[in-house]
Amino acid sequence: MRENHFQSKRRKKKRRRSENGILIGSIILCLVTLSAITISLMMIFKYRSVQMENAVVMNELEAIRMDETVTYTQGEVDAMLALAREETASQTSEEVSSEFLNKLKELMLSGDGTVAMLRYFYPDEIVVADAGEFYFFPILDSLKHHTYEPANFALDGEQHMNYYENGENIARKGIDVSKYQGEIDWEKVADDDVEYAFIRLGIRGYSEGEIMEDETFEDNIKGARKNDIDVGVYFFTQATSVEEAEEEAQYVLDAIEPYKVTYPVVIDVEAVGSSNARTKELTKEERTEYCIAFCEKIKGAGYTPMIYGNLKTFMLLLDLEQLEEYEKWFALYDEQVYYPYEFKVWQYTDEGKVDGIDVNVDLNISFGDWSGGGQ
Repeated sequence: MRENHFQSKRRKKKRRRSENGILIGSIILCLVTLSAITISLMMIFKYRSVQMENAVVMNELEAIRMDETVTYTQGEVDAMLALAREETASQTSEEVSSEFLNKLKELMLSGDGTVAMLRYFYPDEIVVADAGEFYFFPILDSLKHHTYEPANFALDGEQHMNYYENGENIARKGIDVSKYQGEIDWEKVADDDVEYAFIRLGIRGYSEGEIMEDETFEDNIKGARKNDIDVGVYFFTQATSVEEAEEEAQYVLDAIEPYKVTYPVVIDVEAVGSSNARTKELTKEERTEYCIAFCEKIKGAGYTPMIYGNLKTFMLLLDLEQLEEYEKWFALYDEQVYYPYEFKVWQYTDEGKVDGIDVNVDLNISFGDWSGGGQ
C-alpha cells in the first residue's frame, strides 16, 4: 500500500510536470506567433513608408484582401505609425524625402488623428474607420465618379457651404428636419434662402420593428410647401426582408400622396449599434437587396428614389455596384468631401444655424434640381 502510494505521488508529479511543460510550450508558441505577425505588419508599413513618394506603390498592398478590403485594428495602426516614425528618423534624406518626413510630422502634430493621416498617405484608397478598425477600399473605376473640384467648395460667413463655378454659386441650399428640430417657423426658413427641405416621414423601430410616423411630419411638410420650399422625404429603414422594405416604401407613398413632393424620396440606411437591433446580423448583400426593393417601389410610383448614407453605409453596409442607378445623398461633416463616387446631395454639418429653427439643424447642398419633378 505504502509503495503504491509513493508511486502514485510520483506519477502525479510527473503528470503535473508534463502538463506544465505543455502549457509553457503553448505560451511560448503564442508569443512567437504574435511576434511574427507584428514584425510582418511592421515590415509591410516600413516598405510602404519608404516608397511613399511613388503613388503607384500605394496600390500594391501586400496583404490578403477580403472583398478587396484590408483591415487593421487601432493597435496595429498605432504600431505601424510608431515604426514609421522610428524608421524615418534613422534614414537619410536620400532614402526618404524631406517632404514625406515633414508631412508626417505635420499630420501628427495637427491633432486631426490617425484617420486623416491614413487618408493623406493612401490617396488611391478609401479609408474607413469603424469600431476600432480601419478598412482600406481600392477606388473602383467601374463606379461613376463625381467631378466636383475640392477648391470650389467654400463656407461663407454664416458657415453655409457653397460651390462656385466661374464665380457663381451653383449649389442649392437645403436642410433636413425631424421632430428633433421642434416647432419650425417655415416663413423665416424661406426668408433665409433655404430652397428645399428633406423631411423625416418616419422610422421602423430597430428592436420591435414597428413603423412609426415622425410626429412633426405633417406640420413640417405643410409649413414648407406653404412657403414655396421644395420638399423631399426620408424614411429610416430597419427592414429585415424584401417584404418589409416594400412595406416601408408603401407606407411612405401613402403618407405623401396628399402633398406635392418634388425632391427625392429617400431611404436612410444606417447601422444601429444596439445589441438588440433586428438588423445587426444582416449581410451587405441582404441590405443591398432590401434597399433595391424600396427604391424600385418608389420609382414605380413616379418619384425619384435616393439612398442616404455615410462612408460606413456606402463602403461597409451596401454593395455600390448594384446601386449605381439610384441617386445618392452623402453625409460627411467636414469642409471637404472625402468620397470619390457620384452623389447629388451633401450633408456637410449637423450643427447648422438657420432662421426659424431654434436648435442645430443638418445643412445640405444639392447639385440636382428636382423642383419640377415628383407628383
